[in-house]
Amino acid sequence: MDELLGARVPQDPQAEQAVIGAMLFDAQCIPDVLRTARPEHFYIQQNRDIFETISAMFSFGQRIDVVTVMEEMRKRGVFREGVTQSYALECMRLTPTAANVLNYVKILRDKALMRDLGTAARQIQDMVNEGVGEADAMLETAERYIYGLRNGRTIGGLRPISETVQEVYAQLDEMSAGGEQNHLPGLSTGLHDLDKCTMGLGKGELVLIASRPGMGKTSMALNIAMHAAKTTKASVAVFSLEMSREELALRLLSGEARIDSQKLKRGSVNDTEWRVLAAAARTVSETKLMIDDNPLLTVADMNAQCRRIPDLALVVVDYLQLMQAADGNSGRHGENRQQIVSDISRMFKIMAKDLSVPVLCLSQLSRANEARTDKRPVLSDLRESGAIEQDADIVIGLYRDGYYNRESENPYEAEAIVLKNRKGETGTVPLQWLPEYTTYVSAEWKHGED
Repeated sequence: MDELLGARVPQDPQAEQAVIGAMLFDAQCIPDVLRTARPEHFYIQQNRDIFETISAMFSFGQRIDVVTVMEEMRKRGVFREGVTQSYALECMRLTPTAANVLNYVKILRDKALMRDLGTAARQIQDMVNEGVGEADAMLETAERYIYGLRNGRTIGGLRPISETVQEVYAQLDEMSAGGEQNHLPGLSTGLHDLDKCTMGLGKGELVLIASRPGMGKTSMALNIAMHAAKTTKASVAVFSLEMSREELALRLLSGEARIDSQKLKRGSVNDTEWRVLAAAARTVSETKLMIDDNPLLTVADMNAQCRRIPDLALVVVDYLQLMQAADGNSGRHGENRQQIVSDISRMFKIMAKDLSVPVLCLSQLSRANEARTDKRPVLSDLRESGAIEQDADIVIGLYRDGYYNRESENPYEAEAIVLKNRKGETGTVPLQWLPEYTTYVSAEWKHGED
């Protein structure tokens, strides 16, 4: 269409032919090519058909040469008699070596990005010309388009199931080859029994941790954030609408050093503890954990900040009921508060998918459980629940008998109750609450362990 209108579409037919020729000429280069090249990087449909065929054959462990590829293309219905085979042979003739194939792939990626950038620019221009909606909403949509391009993907659009199957197959193959210890598909929480139940925190998932005030949901979220930052070496964004950066940092230091948080607040730390604290401060400081404690943040504000982080692994929000709508309306005194919270939870789910990282959001429970004999949380206890329980992929309710019963025989025994889990089973995971460090650990944890 652009060419019909006189605009030259960014493309490089020679580079496309060189990549196809190299893959047919030397199958050993195919894994390197498939790590960075995608079907949409090819502008010419014939080249795209050949590439998709080779990619599918490689994913399923089939032998790849010009004869087998032509036969597979016949099966797929993309082989043209008298054209396809002669074209493939011509690509091989023009590419006598695969030595420079990654340079050719880079050219394809650059041209594809230019095409996508042009498409995004036209969509943004059309949106502005139509004048439907407010400027802030348009800016949010424009940022989504650009963020998608920066991360090598487009927003929306139908894709053939064959491409998705190949990607999933490759992921399964990678996990299988990694050994037993790598079989957790999501991001580890640092709590092994909880990981077994939830399969980790998956990309694009909205995960809720819910409890009554003072139960320790912020502490648990910080545990997970710190574990993710330490193990992945990637960035973790924490948005705290209730506590300040300094308060969170104090909790992190207490948990990392295993020094009573009250002693830290009073400054009554002995020489040995100072050395331990210094080591903990070094460990925490070396992570890429970032904190924003602005209490007036909207989901759009958070999303905009996260899009600028190139290696984001996890987003933590503390907590949902303190959030404001995009127009700054909290709705706390209006009748539409439930709708506002529902809209916010939906925006968090969209944000998780856009960023392709888990979003861990904290939520308060209503007082409904306090009227029951068994005070363990259930899904309907989510305060202003509305669509929250629908949008969330995983909902974890925290429970401690010692919170309600001061005469409890085991006041520090805790439970992480998986109330909803789209990936698998629900159930109860035993934990241990360490109030002096304001942290949760596995039930079998002993003092002195990391």
